[in-house]
Order: sequence, then structure tokens, then C-alpha cells
Amino acid sequence: MTGWRILLHNEHKPAVKRRRGQGAAVIGMTLFLACVFSLCVGVGSVAIMPAESLRIIWGKLTGTGDISDLDPSLVSILWDIRMPRVAMAFLSGGALSLSGAVMQTILQNPLASSYTLGVSSGASLGAAIVIASGISLPVLGTFLLPVTAFFMGFLVIGVVLVISSRISSSLQSHTVILMGMSVSLFVNALLTLLSSFAGNRLQQLILWQMGSFSGMRWYHVKILTPICLSGLLLLALHSRELDILSFGDENALSLGVSVKKGKFFALVLSTLLTGAVVCFTGTIGFVDLVAPHAVRRVFGTENQKVLPLSFLFGGAFLALCDMLSRSLLAPREIPVGAVTALAGTPFFIWLYVQGGKNG
Repeated sequence: MTGWRILLHNEHKPAVKRRRGQGAAVIGMTLFLACVFSLCVGVGSVAIMPAESLRIIWGKLTGTGDISDLDPSLVSILWDIRMPRVAMAFLSGGALSLSGAVMQTILQNPLASSYTLGVSSGASLGAAIVIASGISLPVLGTFLLPVTAFFMGFLVIGVVLVISSRISSSLQSHTVILMGMSVSLFVNALLTLLSSFAGNRLQQLILWQMGSFSGMRWYHVKILTPICLSGLLLLALHSRELDILSFGDENALSLGVSVKKGKFFALVLSTLLTGAVVCFTGTIGFVDLVAPHAVRRVFGTENQKVLPLSFLFGGAFLALCDMLSRSLLAPREIPVGAVTALAGTPFFIWLYVQGGKNG
């Protein structure tokens, strides 16, 4: 009996150590998120101390804190400009990372991203149509560009999925990826052609494609928040199904999972998240590659952990990149897409070098 107890105790040790390590990582990520938030709202052309930031935020949220002694311009800068911008950066990074994690799982490709199926190209084409033509609709007002970009992004993914389902009834991964790449190349060709007719609006189109959170306000946050939270909740509820789909089509079918329905649901939901972000911010790459891989290195591959943690880490990563984009060369602003690539590339390489050493 004693021998069995010793054996069970020894087998239990790695699991205990793993849980302790993951618990420490969760605490570390919580502290990291708090530091990121404090840094992002405080850093800028006008520095705001953490104590002042907390007073303003608490006063605005609860209506109980007295902030009348603070400079009104300081309150306006933090609450009306920086807070919605940081919130949009966090939500956007979270949505893109969540979408990337799902794409990598469904398509069984570690380099798959939220743009693999051409949603970014479609959204860019939609934006180019509005910008180059200069059209306006009083009904939509300033929302004409994001609505058109969102619609075109979904149109492209619709074309990709329809063609892929005709070729492969179970939406095999390589078929979906190849169709996504092919349609993206075609859409990019149309985008290049349209850009040549943009004239003096070409700069506006290029800046949109580089990605930016400039001009984000609370109404943008109110639109994106329910989309992101709903997408996260729905995908988290199907995390076990996603785990099974990652084993391959044959294994998933043998376990009673409808491969086509499962893939279609996950791909459409991922596209919805990506399209909702891209239509407001423009194209922002690399977040959806860096965050999911970093989370998997620390917490393993179970989607029950990977999905919410990818959302948190991706949000923090993009918020930091946006802070750097507006502060490094202030008052000039660097395109946030350039910052994510410059920061993400060495980090991504480091992750794989470390993985190679450990593996």
C-alpha cells in the first residue's frame, strides 16, 4: 500500500508543479495587464500620473469621486481621447488574437492568421471603393466606410467558403487555405487597380491600410465591445469541439463531431471578429500570430485556456504597440501595423528558438 501511495504521489508531482506554474502565470498576466493599462493611459504628449488616472476613471465611472480640483483639459485628454483609444486597441488586439487562435486550430496550420481567408483584403477593397470614389450616404454618415469594409470582408469569406465547399464537402484545411490565398490575390489586384485611380485620395487609402486608432471615441467602443465579448463567449463554449477538430477530420468524425458545421461556425465567427476590427482600424497584422503562440507556449494547447488568454494577451500587446506608435516620435504618429510587425517579429522568432531548445 505504501509503495502505491509513493507512486501516486510521484506521478502527481508534475501535475501539481504545472498547476502552480500556470497559477503564477495567471497572477503575472493580471499584474501585467494592470501595468499595461496604467502605462497606456498615462504616456503621451501630456503625462498623466497613475494616481490622477485612477481618480479620473473612478470619478467618471461611479460619479462619486471629486475631480473638480483637476485640470479639465487633463480630464478630457484621459477620458475622451486616451481611454477610448486604449479600449479599442485592447478589444481589437483581443479579437484578432482570438480569431488567429481559432484559425490555427481549425486549419491545423501554425502560420494561419485571421487574414488567411482574405477578410483583410476584402475590407481594404471596400474601404478603397469609398475613399477613391468619394461617395457619401447621409443615412450612414461617417459609418459608410466601416460598413462597406465590413460587408466586402464578409463577401470575400463567403466566396472562399462557397468555392471550398464545392471542392471539399468537409472543408479540408489545405483547400480552404489555397482558396483563401487565391481569392486574396485577386482582390489585392483589384485593390491595386483601384488605387491607381485614387488620385489625391491615395494617401488616405494608404494610411487606412497601415492601421490606426487615431480618432477612436466611446461610440466605437460601444459597438465593438458586445461583438468581441459575444464572440469570445461563443467560441469558449465550443472549446472542446475545437480541440477535437484540431485532431484532424477523420478523428473528429469518429468522435461524433460534424466537421463541416464545426469548421463553418468557427470560420464565420472568426471572420466576424476580424471584420469588426478591420472595418474601424484598418489592417493590423502579426497580433494574431504572436499572441496565440505565446499563450500556447506557457499554458498548453487546450482551447479552454488558449482562447480567453489569447484575447487578454493580444489586447495588451496591441495596446502597448499603439502606445509606442503615438509616443515614440510624438507629435508624429507611426502606423500601428508597422509597430506590431517590428515588435512582433523578433518576439515570434525568440518563441520558436526557445521552443526548439526545449523540444
